[in-house]
Amino acid sequence: MKILIINGSPKGKRSNTYKLTNAFINGISEKTEVEYEEVIVKDKNISTCIGCFGCWNKTPGVCVIKDDMKEVLDKILWADIVIWSFGLYYFNVPGRMKMLIDRQLPLALPFMVSESESGGHPMRFDMSGKRHVIISTCGFYTAKGNYGSVNAMFDHFLGKNRYETIYCGQGELFRVDALHNRTDEYLSYVKQAGEEFITSGISSDTREHLDELLFPRETFETMADASWGVSKETGEQEDETYIFTKQMASMYNKSSYKGKDIVLEMDYTDKEKAYQIILKKDGYEVRKESFITPTTKVITPFTVWKDIAAGKITGSGAMMKKLYRVEGDFDVMLNWGKYFGSGSTKQKSDKDTSDKKTKGTSLILTLIPWITFWVAAAIDSYVGGFVSIGVCALMGLIFFRFRKTIYDVLSCTAVIVFSIMAILLPEMIRLILPGSYLAFGFMWSLSCLTKIPLTAWYSMNNYSGESALENPLFVRTNRILTLAWGILYVITSVWTFFLMGTPISPYLAIINNVMPILMGIFTKWFQNWYPAHYASK
Repeated sequence: MKILIINGSPKGKRSNTYKLTNAFINGISEKTEVEYEEVIVKDKNISTCIGCFGCWNKTPGVCVIKDDMKEVLDKILWADIVIWSFGLYYFNVPGRMKMLIDRQLPLALPFMVSESESGGHPMRFDMSGKRHVIISTCGFYTAKGNYGSVNAMFDHFLGKNRYETIYCGQGELFRVDALHNRTDEYLSYVKQAGEEFITSGISSDTREHLDELLFPRETFETMADASWGVSKETGEQEDETYIFTKQMASMYNKSSYKGKDIVLEMDYTDKEKAYQIILKKDGYEVRKESFITPTTKVITPFTVWKDIAAGKITGSGAMMKKLYRVEGDFDVMLNWGKYFGSGSTKQKSDKDTSDKKTKGTSLILTLIPWITFWVAAAIDSYVGGFVSIGVCALMGLIFFRFRKTIYDVLSCTAVIVFSIMAILLPEMIRLILPGSYLAFGFMWSLSCLTKIPLTAWYSMNNYSGESALENPLFVRTNRILTLAWGILYVITSVWTFFLMGTPISPYLAIINNVMPILMGIFTKWFQNWYPAHYASK
């Protein structure tokens, strides 16, 4: 597949639009072998058309101006797909690109055609199999309503509905490193559009993602206004730390409000600047003075926080290296993505939500086989063994709905083994029950030696999913908790062994269930306390 990219941006390969164009071509490359040429218009010697019509009557098909345009026309004829890539300049293509478009006259014949409603000229060459794609970004919050003159021009010389378009508003955001999560997400859809374009055409679902806003209008326009570095009220230049803080605040997601205002204070130690972001029900406020008592205070070098925002280092990674610290309520830090999210503006459908639930893990499902065995086998080892095996068999059906982990598999396998032992060796139940607690405790404890400890696979659901597993502080917190749970069950095996057959034996089930409940309360507290304690140092 031969592709020609006509890059009309005065910025050349630094163009924001060029990032979309590359993603689109990468998508095509996933489906077919690609050979492409590129014309960077700003680097070409292309003069304006002088309207002499020499290419029609004196030297048919050949322009009288001797410059780089002949090379461009040859490439257009060579290509199977022509991609017109440019940023919107005053509601149309950049000036030098318009000069190139004007100079396409040698491709047409001078004769009039009656098929065109407004008049036109037939092509000198067979262009029927050639496909065209227009990719463009603009600086407005939306592309909608801003490409009328572009469409009208391309309709005339390509034909109405005979080309594909990808128009994206908020184009300047593609150069902002701090927003790469959202812009990378959008580029993934552009790549997907390339894959579909070369096969069956861009699907309606992908088109819907391409047409959605990168950020809500209010958020984008606030960031755009702040990016100029001057005060909207006074016109005076503003400090970069203030500009950055305002842009960060503009990302505030009002739906994360929990019924009480949050005062987030940013103390940039290397710049000796501090600001407060007050997160309210109906929006936010950024203060340079008249501070109030902060809910959460982040004490950080400005350079560190900029690197975190740009994705050069993770917030948790910087914290583990003690590059910044946090005082006060740590909830904002634990749920930063919810308060200052940069994901798609599209609302998740019921189907999306359902799919997400299907992929979730559940610690309860790991516990069910064990609890069933401990209770049932303690009452009657023979019947309890069969009941436990039956529950393990049913777990297979439950895991069609939930995502299982290696610990779910190990649990069901171990419980079946202990159940068979209880059925075949009922007289050994006094050793089998404590042994099962010991095995469970070892499973928890040994998982601390792996990269991801047991509890992390389940508690990640309450944070940011699998991305939480890349958070070293999250993993460290769960490693401590996993070890604590492991020790609890190892100790449980000891007291179960010694108390079975004693007057306290009837109360063992109560004791062995109350202790995990107490540990669960401790776990809930520790998950909040430990990260905050670590961050404060």
